[in-house]
Amino acid sequence: MKLIITIVQDEDAGRLIGELMDQNFGVTKLATTGGFLKSGNTTLLIGISEERFDECMAIIEKVCKSRRQIATSPVSMSGASSGMYTSYPIEVTVGGATVFVLSVDQFVKF
Repeated sequence: MKLIITIVQDEDAGRLIGELMDQNFGVTKLATTGGFLKSGNTTLLIGISEERFDECMAIIEKVCKSRRQIATSPVSMSGASSGMYTSYPIEVTVGGATVFVLSVDQFVKF
C-alpha cells in the first residue's frame, strides 16, 4: 500500500478531487498555503493499493498542468534603509503538482 501526498494549487484541486472520486479513489483534503506567492494550495492524502498506483498518478499528471502567470514582486526603491518599496510584475510558473509517495506498513480503518 502507498500513501500519496499531493500538493496542488486551489485552482486545480476541485477538478482533481472530482476525477479521483469518479475513479473510486479515496481522498482526504487539507487546506494549505504556499510559500513564494502566498497563494492557497490544497494538500491531498490518497491511500492506494500498489495495483492502482500508476492509474492514480496518471490522473494527477493529466489534471495538474503547469502554467505561466504574472505576479508582483516588492523591490526596495533606494536601498533597504529607505523603507520605500514598489512592486513590479514578474512571470512565474504555477500549477502542476508536488507529489510525495510513502510506503505504508499498516492501514487500519475503524
